[in-house]
Amino acid sequence: MPYLQLLRPSQWIKNLFIFAGLVFGRKLTDASSVGITLLGFACLCLVSSLVYIVNDIHDRDEDKLHPRKRKRPIASGKVGVGPAALMAAALFVVGLGGSWWLDRGFGLVATAYLVLQTLYTFGFKHAVILDVISIGIGFVLRAVSGAVLIDVDISPWLVLCTFTLCLFMGFSKRRCELNALAENGEGGAERHRKTLSIYTPDLLNHMTTLTGGIAVVSFMLYTIDDRTIEQFGKFGATCLLYTLPIVVYAIFRFAVLVEHGVVDGPTDVVVRDRPFQIAIFLWIVAALLIIYRTAQLQEFVNRLFG
Repeated sequence: MPYLQLLRPSQWIKNLFIFAGLVFGRKLTDASSVGITLLGFACLCLVSSLVYIVNDIHDRDEDKLHPRKRKRPIASGKVGVGPAALMAAALFVVGLGGSWWLDRGFGLVATAYLVLQTLYTFGFKHAVILDVISIGIGFVLRAVSGAVLIDVDISPWLVLCTFTLCLFMGFSKRRCELNALAENGEGGAERHRKTLSIYTPDLLNHMTTLTGGIAVVSFMLYTIDDRTIEQFGKFGATCLLYTLPIVVYAIFRFAVLVEHGVVDGPTDVVVRDRPFQIAIFLWIVAALLIIYRTAQLQEFVNRLFG
């Protein structure tokens, strides 16, 4: 079990961004595209687990100071550094090697993701703002990798929306870390993470407000972009815009949970909070119907109001 925990399978949910190209590229009904994306998802999960192991080895002393991270396999002593390093080497060969085997473009993006996360572990995480920007770029690379894998274009507005939304979640994660250290009476936040000595609750509140707002506006601009209208039709693009209330609710719900310190981070919200899960489910269902059943929806609306 400690070795399974070392892989952090609960964090694999972040790699679902690889399916963005499949969904918005309207290839969800293409069996070959679905198959290769699933393989890409598996490779990306292995690469991300490699990153987590390297991070846990590097941060094992700092993690011992955190009320929750001290329970991680390496920090708690359940898994030794040697066995963890061997597991990381195996993941490197299978995960990254599999990525290049699937597609050169996908392998290149996966390599860029691995390099970025390595730089994050050994340096960027200690640089204020750059630490969260690195996280945001990591999510964008996940989404781009899926588009490269099945050879579809991604709207620049959708990329911007993904980036700013992930900045919002990244700054929220820093807020959660401050909450956790404060609640447990752990002094010297900088001993756990240097940037936490600079980030303050008020500063992070401003940053989450700004990035959350930009994410909402980016989504709005995506729905009215000429490329979106050309791809989904004016009716489809308009209907996609009408899902905005669900998007706003999900972002605000996320912010409320973070502000009150009832979650550990973005993954915790997705896994544990039922209202947030319902909002995401409703948006996914609505988006799929709009993207893949535009003509039928338009006919239904015309009959209803015609």
